[in-house]
Formats: sequence, C-alpha cells, structure tokens
Amino acid sequence: MPVRPPERDYSLTGASARYAIESGLAAAEWYHTDVPRKTMKALMQRRDGPALRDTAIWLLLHILFAAGGLSFWGSWLTVPFWLAYGVIYGSACDSRWHECGHGTAFRTRWMNDVVYQIASFQVMRNPVNWRWSHARHHTDTIIVGRDPEIAWMHPIRLGLKALAYVGVVEAWTSIGVLIRNAQGDLSDDEKDYIPASERPKAIFWARVHVAIYSVTLLSALWLLVTGHGWGSVIPILLIGGPRVYGCWHMVMTGLLQHGGLAEDVIDHRLNSRTAYMNPISRWIYLNMNYHVEHHM
Repeated sequence: MPVRPPERDYSLTGASARYAIESGLAAAEWYHTDVPRKTMKALMQRRDGPALRDTAIWLLLHILFAAGGLSFWGSWLTVPFWLAYGVIYGSACDSRWHECGHGTAFRTRWMNDVVYQIASFQVMRNPVNWRWSHARHHTDTIIVGRDPEIAWMHPIRLGLKALAYVGVVEAWTSIGVLIRNAQGDLSDDEKDYIPASERPKAIFWARVHVAIYSVTLLSALWLLVTGHGWGSVIPILLIGGPRVYGCWHMVMTGLLQHGGLAEDVIDHRLNSRTAYMNPISRWIYLNMNYHVEHHM
C-alpha cells in the first residue's frame, strides 16, 4: 500500500506525484452521473453561429472601448473606457482561451484555434504549454503532484490571493515563463505534461509572444523619449497592461472553480463548484460558472 507523503508536494516530479501514480489516483476512473448517450450527444452539439456572434461582440468592444479611451485622453472621462477595455481584454480572454482550447466554442476547428491563440496571448499563457496543462488538469483534477493548475495550494497564502486581483505577480511570473521558454528552456514540470513532439512549438510561440511584448515596450519608451508624456503608456494600456489592471473579474470567477474543495478525490462533485452569476458576468465568463457540469 503506497504511503502518502507527510507534506504536500505540488510539483509534478516529486513524492506526491509518485504517490498519486502508485495509489491509482492518476488517470483514475472518476465518478460520473449516468446520462443517456442520445441526450449527451444532443447537449454536446456545437455550432459556429453563436460563437461567431460572441467573438464579433468581444472584438467590437475592444475597438469601441479603446477608441473611447483614446478620444478622451487627457480627461478623467478616459478612465471608464480603459477600465472597461481592461475587463474585455484582461478577463474575458480567460474564458475564450478555455472554451476554444477545448474546441467547444466553435464547431470549426480553425476558428477555435485562431481565438485560442489570441486569448492565450492576452492572458499571457504559452498556448502550447497551457493546452497540455489543461488536458492534465481534466485528467487528474486537483490531484496533488499531477494537476499543474491547482490554484489553492496549502498552506493558502491569502495575501497573494488578494494581490491576484491586480495581476502584478501573475503577469510578472507569466512573462518570466515566456522568456524562459523563448530561450528554449522548459521546466521539469512542463516536460512532464508536454509531449516531446510539441516542445518546439512551445518555444516558437513563446518567442512570438515575447517579440510582441518587446515591440510594445519599445513603442512606449520611444513615445516617452519623444516627449509624449503620459501618452507613452498608451501602448501598454492597449497590449499587456490589461492583464494587470483588468484581470479582477477573471480572478474573482476563476477562484470559485475549485477553491476550498477537496484534493485527491475522484469525484468532481467534491472538488469543483458551480456558481450562479448575473448575465453580464456569465457572458464575460462564457458560462464557465457551470464548472461541475463542465468537468463531469
């Protein structure tokens, strides 16, 4: 009988990972509610139309809020537009990344892939790393040593959770990961869930993301040295910055998914949470608040 490690080790290559594999928690047979196959097939039908409409609205709101922020630049009236732009960019990207990564937003695969790439960039996630990370998250949900996406590690550091609402630490960490990947360096944890054949793609996309952020930063510096004053922050407000100042809705909703629930169980009713939300939050969140249903 495998012996559980005395302390949690959230790495994917340590004692908890070995325990999860030896005890059968890894890739286990999960509890499932019996749903007739015909009913499930009907529920899982996908259409391009609703996703095209949603994506058009999402992109249009980017343009309208950015245009408003630029039009009223120099006045306090600019602030509401940038706050709204921040949420559309820095929070709504997370759910688009998620659904398109699963291939459940559009019926057409390339449409999912295009929006997935855009949203991955906005949320500062390497699109290759996170596609495989999330696959593992669903295979071994909140199994310590197996799930790379456990948000509530013990002991819980509530100060960092509160700080997440302004995204400084997460954005800094994410940029660090992208820079490391762009240099051809994948961590042991990343190598654990990314197949060898996919690793060159992870390095390539990290370099693309780092290049875009570098151009954005250089543009801001150029505007600063050419005397544009506060106008020099506009490139950062448009690209990258919203991941910091507009991520609060993503954090608020995302932490509800599994926070405070059981680790090392093979029943999604015990480690996932469904929450009811207002229609605006549900649109931003793409109905991901039905999280127990999603996992099951």
